[in-house]
Amino acid sequence: MSEHMSRLARPVAALAAAALVGSLAACSGSDDKSANVPGVTDTTITVGTHQPLTGPAAAGYASISPATKAYFDYVNDNGGVYGRKITYKVEDDGYNPANTQTVVRKLVLQDKVFAILNGLGTPTHTGVLDFLKTNKVPDLFVASGSRNWNQPEKYPTTFGFQSDYTTETKVQATYVKQNLPNAKVCFLGQDDDFGTDALAGWKAILGDDAIIEAETYVTSNTNIAPAIGKFKAAGCDVVGLATIPGFTALAVGTAARLKYAPQFISTSVGADYPTVAGALGDAAPLLEGMLGTNYLPTIDDTDNPWIKQFKEINDKYNGGAPFTGNVVYGMSVGYLFVQALIENGKDLTRESIVETIKKGDLTGPGLMPSRYSEDDHTGYGGAQMAKVSGGKQLYFGPVYTTTDAKDSKVEEYTDDPTVPEKDTIPTK
Repeated sequence: MSEHMSRLARPVAALAAAALVGSLAACSGSDDKSANVPGVTDTTITVGTHQPLTGPAAAGYASISPATKAYFDYVNDNGGVYGRKITYKVEDDGYNPANTQTVVRKLVLQDKVFAILNGLGTPTHTGVLDFLKTNKVPDLFVASGSRNWNQPEKYPTTFGFQSDYTTETKVQATYVKQNLPNAKVCFLGQDDDFGTDALAGWKAILGDDAIIEAETYVTSNTNIAPAIGKFKAAGCDVVGLATIPGFTALAVGTAARLKYAPQFISTSVGADYPTVAGALGDAAPLLEGMLGTNYLPTIDDTDNPWIKQFKEINDKYNGGAPFTGNVVYGMSVGYLFVQALIENGKDLTRESIVETIKKGDLTGPGLMPSRYSEDDHTGYGGAQMAKVSGGKQLYFGPVYTTTDAKDSKVEEYTDDPTVPEKDTIPTK
């Protein structure tokens, strides 16, 4: 483990963490640079988000923001961050880009939030990038693996969170190349940058002509039988999925109805087993053997210290909601944001939080490091393969790192993973 990892991972007593994040409130003075910063007072930090609490992406994704809020409530009960409690304003956009623009404008212009945190969706969030840039609002840890968020010259205040879709599918394609070298591969992706970026990863590893059939879907049309029928007719052994959970379930269920049983491989966006199994209901056993990739600890690794502590927080602060990968995702976002606030220091401004993230010192629960820097605004930089077996979704094989560039290598990552502080509140 590197010296930096060791410093961030060392256990500390809850009392020490509370002293760090709480008692420093007494240090504020007339020269506090946080004065007059939107969304920041001596006692609060207000951030906002747009989430699909309703609509086609609500299944699973509606549980993300309550999990983030649960983590913030836990931190607030332990003194907040430098004496400030975090307020999280969540607006429902129904996964509709027009709604997203309305609710984000409200959050920024009316609610005057400090930042937009983890706004969800490729088609939805793309439409507010220019507005957030114009208003100089930190646009942090976008809930999408689109490469759109990594444009530091054009959008200097926007940062991704998760491994981008091209990175994930490069890991998937590497697995297929090594283990199923003669397989015919088809691809189903969402009709936006989600699908485009994911397909690019497959082609980067297997070649531009290696995908026998590539089809897209739109969330307003649940009839994907024509696409699945084409895959069956083409004799594809593997079907890569860049799908939200409901459409992962549709793909698997439709294939079964057509008596077609390929090896499905899903990005993390649509692979969370409890979410997809819930959508399939009695047909959940069809998921047995499904492959996917992820970059955060899995809920079925019950010995993982992140999973243990997030589950405790979920039970106490999230009403004991079903503990899924989306809950882990939401809490991981909350942890990373709190880590950024603590690394930033007491004097909090919109400019300073952006500079803090660009320093590249943030870790969080990821299986591999984040890639934040002056020139790279993506989040985690790799993935690991996972398989559904016996109703559980467990990792296997190496953790890999790579970038979204077509010619970048996929390499094994062998450093020790980070572990949470004893009380799951980061320290500086």
